Amino acid sequence: MLPEQSILGFGEGKGLFLPMLEERRRGEAVQRGGVFEASERGEGEGEAEGAEEVAKYWAHTERGTKLFDSMPTQKQWEFARKRQAMYAGLRSFFTAEGYWEVETPCMVAFPSMELHIESFEVCLCRQGGRGPQKLYLHASPEYAMKRLLADGSPPLFQIGKAFRNEELSALHNPEFSMLEFYRPHSDYRAIMEDTEGALAAAERAVLRGRGFFSQRPYERVTVREAFLRETGIDIGAYISTQGRHDGRGLREAALAGGIFVGSSEAFEDVFFQIFLERIEGKLGRERPTFLLEYPACMAALARLKPGEARFAERVELYARGVELGNGFSELNDAIEQRRRLEEERRQRESLGRVAHRVDEGFLRALPRMPASSGIAVGLDRVLMLLLGANSIAEVLLFPVEEFFGWS
Repeated sequence: MLPEQSILGFGEGKGLFLPMLEERRRGEAVQRGGVFEASERGEGEGEAEGAEEVAKYWAHTERGTKLFDSMPTQKQWEFARKRQAMYAGLRSFFTAEGYWEVETPCMVAFPSMELHIESFEVCLCRQGGRGPQKLYLHASPEYAMKRLLADGSPPLFQIGKAFRNEELSALHNPEFSMLEFYRPHSDYRAIMEDTEGALAAAERAVLRGRGFFSQRPYERVTVREAFLRETGIDIGAYISTQGRHDGRGLREAALAGGIFVGSSEAFEDVFFQIFLERIEGKLGRERPTFLLEYPACMAALARLKPGEARFAERVELYARGVELGNGFSELNDAIEQRRRLEEERRQRESLGRVAHRVDEGFLRALPRMPASSGIAVGLDRVLMLLLGANSIAEVLLFPVEEFFGWS
């Protein structure tokens, strides 16, 4: 055991752990340029005995001397300390704002209905002769937290794990850390202000000063404004007041403007092709940007904008072209919510994806939930941007590819 308070820079032992970690590694035979040197604890200075056996466990990589069985690097340990500071800053902010921290189950019977989210399936082995029950790892604690709001809770926040069965990338690890919070008796304007305060507090805790996330207020731009600004296309012209969407017309407008889109004429497909090619990468460059008021068909859990039913009170947060958060003025009309979920279910069936059952407990609670707003923020991405990392893997102690030996 290390001396008390010496781990990862606590107290008087600040900084002891990382040098000890590196000393331990240097104290073993490591490969340098194909030649194995003797352990400093061993005898002799020439080629180490059993180099072939040692090579099975140790390697020298671009990220530093590292165990084959996925032990963190010094940089990953340092970033883990920064993560701890970020969480402390967030908790301090929310506590001061009157939020309660909660934990809800990661295993759920009714996962997200969103078309582009695939959930991990797990099996619960029940006792007493009852058969196993199929469950899922949640992609968000949203349903459970809204049930707490319906029970009369104060503002709530949760820092925990979420899971999405998607391809690995520089911006996605299948298991990731997420901040999700809700404020009752409010709309999306209030949750944007709370998000600004939370991220500024996280930044101060990590960097010991003000920086990119402290540039308040953040930019606010509607989806319609963003499309006009970057493409000259008025997205509102392709959505009728009856909720019909002209994907073919939008595709023709994109092609006329020199924007490459595929052969699909589905409105959402064309929308996202334009968005990804011309808009997303330009958002949040000088300061964070809230992109708000999405077409209603892209906001199944959000209230419609009063007086403009073509758009919903949905907001996404972008920083340096990276999506960080997704939030709403929350829908609390159970009849309308059921209709939207059933529509998503039919769309999943048409695409050959698992059509999950509707969460009846969530729908029964919804009418008791006051007008509320909420947002989910990807904390791995926030930390990555705060520390100038190039990928999420750099800010995780055990990235999935390394932990399972795929890299």
